[in-house]
Amino acid sequence: MTDIPVDQTLTETGFAAISGGRVLLLACGALAREIIAVQNANGLDHLDLQCLPAIYHNHPEKIIPAIEAAVTKHRGAYDKIFVVYADCGTGGQLFEKCKNLGIEMIQGPHCYSFFETNDAFAARDEMTAFYLTDFLVRQFDAFVWDPLGLGKHPALRDMYFGNYTKLVYQAQIEDPKLVAKAKDCAARLGLEYEYRFTGYGDLETALKTL
Repeated sequence: MTDIPVDQTLTETGFAAISGGRVLLLACGALAREIIAVQNANGLDHLDLQCLPAIYHNHPEKIIPAIEAAVTKHRGAYDKIFVVYADCGTGGQLFEKCKNLGIEMIQGPHCYSFFETNDAFAARDEMTAFYLTDFLVRQFDAFVWDPLGLGKHPALRDMYFGNYTKLVYQAQIEDPKLVAKAKDCAARLGLEYEYRFTGYGDLETALKTL
C-alpha cells in the first residue's frame, strides 16, 4: 500500500475545529482510495495521507502501536493529526490512546458503520449481516476467503458463517463489475445478497470538517 500523507483534540461528541495548516491523516490502507476520492472532490489539498497496512483489518491488536509510533514520528511536521480508523475491534482502546495522545479519530465502531453513517447503521441493528465495502469486494480472497482457510477447508464455511443470513455490499462507487463480484462473494458464502449504495457517508463529513 502506498503511503499518501491530521492532529486534533479528541472529543466524544464531534469533530474539533481546526485552524489552517497541514493536517496528517493516519488511515487504514483499506480506505486509501476512498479518502483520495473525497480529497479530490472537495479540494482538500491541506490533508496529507499516510496509510497503515490494510491487513490490520484482520489484526486489530496491531493498530494502536502503529498509530502511536506514527504520531510520535510525524507530530512535529504537522499542525494537526487525525486518525481515520473507527474502533475497528480494539474494544475502545484506540479511542483512549488517541485521547491520551491529544488527537481525534473518526467516530463509529467500524467502517461499515461510518460509510452508511453511524446513525443509520445503528438504527438498522443488523446482527446477522456480513458486510463488504468496495475494498473488501476487490480483496475478498486476500482478506476473507484465504485467511479463513475456506479454499482448503470448505466445511469451515458453515462454522464461520452459519449464523449470518445475508451479505450486504455497501458500495462507495457505482461499478457493475464490483456488483457482480459481490454477488459471487455472497454465493460462495451461502448468504443472501443485498446491495446498498452508501457513498462515503461520515468519512466525507469528517474530512470536510478538517
